Amino acid sequence: MKYFIGIDLGGTNVRTLLVDEEGNSYSEVKDVTEREKGPDYVVAKIIRQIESLDFSVCGGIENVQGIGIGVPGPVDTRNGVMIMATNLPGFENYPICQKLSDRFNLPTFIDNDANVAGLAEALLGAGKGYPIVYYVTISTGIGGALIVNGQVVSGGRGHAGEIGNIIVKNNGYKFGALNPGAAEGEASGTAITRKGKELLGEDKVRHAGDVFEMADQGNTVAQGIVDEVISEWATMFANIAHTVDPYVFVLGGGVMKSKRYFMDRLVEQFNQKIHVGMRGHIQFLPTELEDCGAIGAAMLPMSKLK
Repeated sequence: MKYFIGIDLGGTNVRTLLVDEEGNSYSEVKDVTEREKGPDYVVAKIIRQIESLDFSVCGGIENVQGIGIGVPGPVDTRNGVMIMATNLPGFENYPICQKLSDRFNLPTFIDNDANVAGLAEALLGAGKGYPIVYYVTISTGIGGALIVNGQVVSGGRGHAGEIGNIIVKNNGYKFGALNPGAAEGEASGTAITRKGKELLGEDKVRHAGDVFEMADQGNTVAQGIVDEVISEWATMFANIAHTVDPYVFVLGGGVMKSKRYFMDRLVEQFNQKIHVGMRGHIQFLPTELEDCGAIGAAMLPMSKLK
């Protein structure tokens, strides 16, 4: 059995796990990130977390094969640094992989948190056994990951899978640095909530699920929002499918809690928007794993060191 260390580094919390090649977790350490204290402080905390893991199952850290790190935002996987670090100030181009590799003499890899979650689902979850898996998370934002033959395809600058910027509506809503009409601005959980509050009332919509429930109960305004969102999702998935033709889409994120309200229609409209020869061949599967973050990060070295 081979063992790996997985680190889920977020703006709020940082978790470190000892994981085997089958995704079983044996030891975990979690703490607040304290990002405001800077990257040197955070990395020192990660080092302490690794040192405090219980390595008895594998006979010591010297028998660990490698370290993987999942972080929010695009990553330069070749140089082992974050390209953007909105939630982790000071981590842009910070040599986190080099620091951990030097400290523990272990190969260390880093990738976007959606990519490592997708890797976990492809190797251990709903996508297991499929040669080409496309993972999509629809929640606060929209993220994606392409996994081919058990390896994440990160692209030349780490932006592969950043599908939230795909345009799904001409002259649409401008959200942050994204394109006007981008999927994240039009069809993320945040976008659905925004539209619901604007058209249905601040007091009636707490989250995207409320909009789906109101549509199901016959509210015509909510139905209009849902109809538009499903069409935009179908466009997004069709664009991805025509680019990579995956065997399966694996879908996660908070919006999937409402999948009973939209999944059949999404699949139907998706198949209407793709080539005839592709129709009915690409499956849509819900995620299976509860903890994709640190476990997926641990799968990074496993996939890279084959």
